[in-house]
Parts: sequence; C-alpha cells; structure tokens
Amino acid sequence: MYAIFRFIIFLLPAETAHRITLFIAAFFRYKRPQKKNKPKSFMGLLFQNRLGLAAGMDKNGKHIDYFSSIGFGFVEVGTITPKPQKGNPKPRLFRIKKHRAIINRMGFNNEGMEEIYRNIRSAKRKDTILGVNIGKNKDTPNEKAHEDYLLCFRKLFDVADYFTVNVSSPNTKGLRMLQGKDYLQKIVETLEQENQKHSKPKPILIKLSPDATPETLDDIIAVVNPSSISGIIAGNTTIDKSSVAPLPEKFREGGLSGLPLGKKSTDMIRHIRPKLQPEKIIIGVGGIFSPEDALEKIEAGADLVQVYTGLVYRGPKIVKEINAIL
Repeated sequence: MYAIFRFIIFLLPAETAHRITLFIAAFFRYKRPQKKNKPKSFMGLLFQNRLGLAAGMDKNGKHIDYFSSIGFGFVEVGTITPKPQKGNPKPRLFRIKKHRAIINRMGFNNEGMEEIYRNIRSAKRKDTILGVNIGKNKDTPNEKAHEDYLLCFRKLFDVADYFTVNVSSPNTKGLRMLQGKDYLQKIVETLEQENQKHSKPKPILIKLSPDATPETLDDIIAVVNPSSISGIIAGNTTIDKSSVAPLPEKFREGGLSGLPLGKKSTDMIRHIRPKLQPEKIIIGVGGIFSPEDALEKIEAGADLVQVYTGLVYRGPKIVKEINAIL
C-alpha cells in the first residue's frame, strides 16, 4: 500500500509531498496505537522501545499523536527557534531516489516557540517520550546564541521530556561554529544553570555533525563529560556529497541524509562511545533503512536510534520491522 502512495506522492516536489503526507497523517492521529514492546530506561525516562522519530519530520509539533500511533517509542519535534522564521528560499528539499537519499537546505523553518508550545500542549500522547529540538534564529549572532537556546528551553520546559541542542545543521549560516569549545561551553553552562532551578531537571542532548573532525569531537566530549548533559545525538546531515556525485547544481547546497550517511554516522558513534562517560547516552541516526542498520548503530555504541529518511522511502512498516529486532 505504501509503495503505491509513495509512487504517487513522489511525483510532486519533495516539500509539497512532505506537507501533503503530514496533512493526510493528521486524520489518523488518534488511531489505536501499535504495540510498543521492550521498554528501556535511559536518562531517567522510560522509553517504550528504542526507536524514535528524528527531528525535522514534525517541525511544528502538530503530528505527535500520529507518529506515536505507528509505534515510535519517542518523537523529537523541531528544530524550534524563539521567533517564527520562514527558512531558506524554495526549492530547498530534494530526493535522490537512486541513492535513497534526501538533500535539504530548509533553514530552521518553523512557527516559533510560542505557537509550537500550544501545538505540543494539544497532543494526546500517553507513554511516548517527547524530545524538543531547539536552535537559534538566523539573525541572532553566535555571540548571543546561548540566549536563544535559553528562551526556547524556558518556554518549552513544561512540555518536553528531553531537549536536544542543535548546533550542527549545515543550513543556518555559521551554526556549526557553535560546536566550537568556547561557544558550546557557554550554551551548556547557560542551560545547566537554568535546568538546576527546577526540582526535576530535564535531560539535555547535544546534536553533532557527522562532518566534525575527530579533534572537534574530542573537544565536544571534553565539554560534555564533566557537565550534566545527558548525551549526544550522532548525528545530523552531512555536507559531504561525494557518495552521490555527480549532482546537478541545484543539489549541491544543503545537508544530505539517507542511506549514504549510514557508515559516516556509525563511524562517528564508534569514535564517541569509548571516550564518552558510560552513563551518558548516544542516539544514533543516519542511514537507517532496515532492522540490520539499526542494530549496527546499537552494536557500535548507540543506546537509542532515530529514523527520518528511511521512513520517507519505506513508510510506517519500517517502524514495526525495527521494533521487532531491537
């Protein structure tokens, strides 16, 4: 069934297809949930299974109930910025069907933290863990980036089970500079101070770029290890498109996700795990299209995994298949 739907929807431009798919999904948001077996505890939270939806699919938190209903153990919404923003000019989302990949240069398009807060509050989720992925507005200088992350953290604290700090998207100019030790230290310290004001602090994760050098990853680990940060998401999209070359000019800007990213993200996990403190978790994401792909991430050192592009190409059945083996 999904193969027929995909054939039809893939006839449309990628962003239009994405919008229509989510519109259709909204009509199924209260369907009876699939069984979510094999619960696991991480970061003080009970995940009904180890498979989650990566950020970017449900940027505005309007479809949490639908994604929960098809069997995800956790759903991550966003990236969310303090002010609404339109993102980069269209077209900005492209499929590379031959390689089962997607290129996006969306640019943190979202409705802003105030509206998304209301969207999340209206969700009827029960046991599905909700992650909230936060970023900075494109017109906020990096020197003040920590202020944007703090605004989002404060506003969304009551509706999030955990937070993800996105400092690794390639589609907001200069954002990846925030992975530098000084910038990241400032963001971490700011959020830690705010978090400790609460009787029940929320877990915080840092989402990293698969393009980061081993030296940069080591610097980041040096910031994360002594902090109260709960772990790392490895990783975001890559600007390395050598695996899908040659490409038309319109495809050359933006981040690549999908099957070609699999090895790169797994290698990243293998580098991080031995150096990260054992109690801190890793969420593996990138190139997961099968249960074997997910298991490879777990065996490399990930505690949880997320999918995005695999869901686009394979449909909801990928969730059931992966849950059956993890």
